[in-house]
This record gives sequence, C-alpha cells and structure tokens, in this order.
Amino acid sequence: MPYVDRQNRYCGFLDIEENENSGRFLRRYFILDTQQGNLLWYMDNPQNLPINAEPMGSVKLTYISKVSDATKLRPKAEFCFVINAGMRKFYLQANDQQDLVEWIGVLNNATKITVPKKCEGHTTRAETPQELHGAIKQVSTKTEIIGGVTVITTTQEQGGGQNRAERGGLKQAQNQAPYYLSRGAQGHTIIKPIKTGYCVKQGAVMKNWKRRYFVLDENAVSYYKSDQDKEALKVIPLKEIHKVQECKDRELTMRDNLFEVVTTSRTFFVQADSPEDMHSWIKAISGAIVAQRGPGRSANTKVRCDSDVLTFPK
Repeated sequence: MPYVDRQNRYCGFLDIEENENSGRFLRRYFILDTQQGNLLWYMDNPQNLPINAEPMGSVKLTYISKVSDATKLRPKAEFCFVINAGMRKFYLQANDQQDLVEWIGVLNNATKITVPKKCEGHTTRAETPQELHGAIKQVSTKTEIIGGVTVITTTQEQGGGQNRAERGGLKQAQNQAPYYLSRGAQGHTIIKPIKTGYCVKQGAVMKNWKRRYFVLDENAVSYYKSDQDKEALKVIPLKEIHKVQECKDRELTMRDNLFEVVTTSRTFFVQADSPEDMHSWIKAISGAIVAQRGPGRSANTKVRCDSDVLTFPK
C-alpha cells in the first residue's frame, strides 16, 4: 500500500512497463512528490541507494491528465492501471486490489489542481520521451540480481541472463511461500514457511544496508541473498529472540518502517517496504515464538505484550 514518509510524500513499490507495449513489467520504488510536482521511480527505496542516486524515470504531475483502472485494456496484467501523461501512457501493476484503488486515488487527487487547462490559441507542450523517461542515456548495460534487487550497470559487454524482476522477482517472492528443506533433520523434512518476503537489513560490521530475502518458519528467521538461493546467509533461532518491536531510535537510523529483532548476542535492524509489512513481520515473528514455546510454562516464562512489542524472557 502507498504510505506517507517523513517528507509527507506517498511512497511504495509498483511494477511498471518502462518500455511502452513491451509487456515487460519491472519492480520499482515510486515517490509521489506533490511539493516538487513529480512522480519519480527508483531501483529501490532511495534510503537504500547511494546518496544523490538518480531516479530511473519521472513524470511531471502537470502532464498527467488521467489515472484509471486498466484491467480491460490489459486483461493479462493483474491489478493494472494506466497513467495518461502527454503523448505517453504508463502501465503499472499494483500488489493487490486495495493497493490499486489507493494508488489511483492518491495520483488523481495529486493531479486535480495541477492539470493545465486548455486555452484558445495556446497549446500545452507535451513532454518528449526523453523527459518522460527521466532522460536515461542509451548505453550498453548489464542486468544482475544483487541482494534480491535488479541492478542495471553500464558495461561494454553484452549483459547475460534474464531479468528476474520482470513480473517475477520481488513481487512473486512476496506473494508465494516456497518450501524449504530442514537442515537438522535426518534425511529431508519439508517445511512450509510462515512468512516470506524481501526486507532491507543493516550489516553487522560495515553497517551498510542490503536487501535480503527473509524466511520465517516454526523454528527460525533466516535470510538469503535472494529468493533464488538455497543456502541462508544467517539463521536466527526463535529460541534466541527475546524482543521484536518497531525501532524507536529514529535519530540514529532515520529510516521508515524499521523494526528490530533483539537476540542474546545481537540486535538485527530490519526495514520493511511499508508500515503494514513491518507490523505483519512483527506479528508473525512474535506469534511463531509464542507457538514454539507453547502453553503450560511456569510463571517466569510469561510473555509481556504491548503495542507492537513482544518481550520474551531469556
């Protein structure tokens, strides 16, 4: 769902058909900046990109004439809507029906007072394709999956492999719960995760932020470099977690949708893609811990519950 960040901008992930009529939708992070009068999209949340990272593309709100449901126009594209901007139509895909309705609503509200009126004897200049695409230079590029994010880099060689973010990648990983094999069991035990999806976490040593694919099952929280990997970068047993809560140290992190998983040896700082996703992860991890420890514990193992906080005794 679109959410409002600290700068009072609507933000969130959508899939966009960057090349018109190509049928290839790419996962992008959108920012609706009404003060600057732009709709911008980035490779990822700019908080996770290098400082002053340029957007992948942008559209001026003054050139958006209408935003509407495009289900009938693109029946094969689920939760699709279209932005009419000058001589160009941008087709986007939301995460679900509610996400679709909310994005259409906020975009139409943002453009109501900015749509230029037609005057006699005056023609409004339409943006050129270069302007609508954020003036992206035509250079040879290479597409890679790094930390679950599609990264496009300039290269002199031909890029290899298919772009996994094309209507698959991040969105497919968020909507599907694949099966994983348990390591500790004799033979192979099939375990269906409780919750899976991409989040961004802070490194333990370098303190940098990288997108990782998280998997919660009945025994642990694990994270992988991407949803294609089978070997986890880290496995956090639920029995070692004694607190899961929304991070309150905003002065230190200055990040939206941040929560912390506190263990006996380390605190993991994890950033979700939206407030709803953050609360969902907190609830899911906390519920898995309660389910693992079960009823019938002695008085010293009671769980203290507060708003979005579950504290577990060591």
